[in-house]
Amino acid sequence: MSAKIDLHIHTTKSDGFFTPKEVIDEAVKNGLSTIAISDHDTIEAYNEELFLYAKEKNIKIINAVEISTRSNKVGIHVLGYNFDLNNTELKEKLYKIRNARHEYLYNVAKKLEQLDYLVNIQKLNEIDSVTKAHIALDIVNNEKNREKLIQDFGHIPNKGEFIETIMNENCPAYVKKETVTPKEAAQIIRKANGKVVLAHPVAYIHEDNLTEKDILDIVDDMKPDGIEANYIYVDRNNKQIDEIEKWNNFAKLNNLFVTVGSDFHNKDGVRPEIGFVNTKFSLEDKVVNEILVNLYK
Repeated sequence: MSAKIDLHIHTTKSDGFFTPKEVIDEAVKNGLSTIAISDHDTIEAYNEELFLYAKEKNIKIINAVEISTRSNKVGIHVLGYNFDLNNTELKEKLYKIRNARHEYLYNVAKKLEQLDYLVNIQKLNEIDSVTKAHIALDIVNNEKNREKLIQDFGHIPNKGEFIETIMNENCPAYVKKETVTPKEAAQIIRKANGKVVLAHPVAYIHEDNLTEKDILDIVDDMKPDGIEANYIYVDRNNKQIDEIEKWNNFAKLNNLFVTVGSDFHNKDGVRPEIGFVNTKFSLEDKVVNEILVNLYK
């Protein structure tokens, strides 16, 4: 296709590897026309300097955020697009959610330390929007945890395996995080005149054992404008799961538009990179144009 877009990219402002400017450089290198930086619970990537840099590089930016929420069963991520970056209520809500992340860090660190894992709390606390991924990476990359990890896993796990085995619900270091519901996140985004999108439903099926009916219940409750149907999920065994056709059909049946996102954090040789350049996935120009129209109308 001639117009490549990627509307789910993380930066160093949350748990990504590239700075916002480096993300734009990578988008240029990969032949993209439009991107959205959707960091966890923060819009700190967006400033005048970034927009000017993107304009110089001929990259169009749709502002975005990925809000961490919780339904009755699991954590659900809600994407917001094309909202008012200066909306006071949105900024205040995101600040509260980020603060809850740091309370979570302290509480989960206590449990991890009780399990004999070493956690670099001071370093992690310096991260504005600290996530489970930051904490898990800190542990699995710490040579001092090597013996304990091999004892528990039989090998050095990746961050996803560590989270799913040690940190998620019903796991030994699970800590309930104060957060908002998907419906509340949708309301926050709408009050800032943004579009609401349910992030990667495929992940909740394979990671959290939700059913399609569970996803429908979440949709009925939060009433998003769209879902992130064009998404390639990578499971704990580094297996790529492509259910794009299924979720596009789900969107049609439920009168939702679709979006597309790599959910890029870093180049790990397994997960999609910015613009899906390391995969066979692509979208026709017609579909790309429909996505952009839906986010702007």
